[in-house]
Amino acid sequence: MPLKSSYSDQLKKTDQSLIALLSDRISLLAASELPSLDEQLADVAPLLAQAGIPESVWASLVNSCHATLIPKSVTNHVTPRQITIIGGRGRMGRLFKEQFSLIGHNVSVLEHEDWQYAEQLLSQAELVLVSVPIEHTVNVIKRAAKYLAPNTALCDITSLKTQPTQAMLEHHSGPVIGLHPMFGPNIKSFLGQKVVVCPGRNDNSFQWLLDFIKSQGGELIVCTPEEHDQMMVIIQATQHFCRFSLGVFLAQARVDIEQSLTMSTPNYRQEIDIVKRLFLQNPNLCVDIMLATEERCNTINFLANTYSRLARLVARKDRDALIQEFENTQSFFAEKINTFIQPLNRTALQRDFKPQMHTNISI
Repeated sequence: MPLKSSYSDQLKKTDQSLIALLSDRISLLAASELPSLDEQLADVAPLLAQAGIPESVWASLVNSCHATLIPKSVTNHVTPRQITIIGGRGRMGRLFKEQFSLIGHNVSVLEHEDWQYAEQLLSQAELVLVSVPIEHTVNVIKRAAKYLAPNTALCDITSLKTQPTQAMLEHHSGPVIGLHPMFGPNIKSFLGQKVVVCPGRNDNSFQWLLDFIKSQGGELIVCTPEEHDQMMVIIQATQHFCRFSLGVFLAQARVDIEQSLTMSTPNYRQEIDIVKRLFLQNPNLCVDIMLATEERCNTINFLANTYSRLARLVARKDRDALIQEFENTQSFFAEKINTFIQPLNRTALQRDFKPQMHTNISI
């Protein structure tokens, strides 16, 4: 019993020290411009590894520290604006409506069945945000543009950017920008989230919107619509196909997911969680992301052919050929590791990744 009491006392002292340090951290953040979450995590990654602290635990603490500052930073000196969200009853539309309304903006929603009110809701808006499925985006932009005032700021949040941005520039003479939130509708704020920004026309008209996202801890990535769409082929389309395929396989094989998780590795649990979240979404959204462009379809087909080629090597038990495939790919990643791996993960990867050495890998 005395031993248990000693541990309890030590735990209390440690908690008191941790609370004091977190208070200091929040005070420092409040007194300065907030560094990005990636920057903060990168700085301490080696220390976390030495201390045996999972990066996810530290990321949660950092996120929480930022979250305590958000209400103060976004509610002061906000000029209420008239905003109309086309598709505002969809999940992403609702998210943006909640975020805008939370800080005092006046937000209206325009849906397909409300179009008789389009002139009323669009002509007076300072910002019109298009949040509709990919296949309807361009047509909705064309339809809405004729109601917009010349100074109305128009943007879309679709996962394609080239065609929507072109349509906005062509059909609306006022400010235009393309946004792609790199997250789903289940988040509570923009804290730690990335938003791709594709400038179109009169970017200054959107500065308040971009500042709002940054003030909540969001990260803005600026690129052209063409650069965005090229990257999304790999970042979105192929990843959706991989996880879609894995989910279909697990369902067809009638895998006992619950039992598999009882003896799983962290990577397997993370992958199952991602697959689960994919299949909680609207199926139209997932399929539309894969089928959105001919380039996406062709790239997914190329990926599927790669799977098939490697599967044939497995079926033939061609060990030498599989090792050759591994080593060729290993060389590709070894050449790029110092330039494209996120700083947060670089320490662990450099520790574990040893070219030309074959070890047991847990996945």
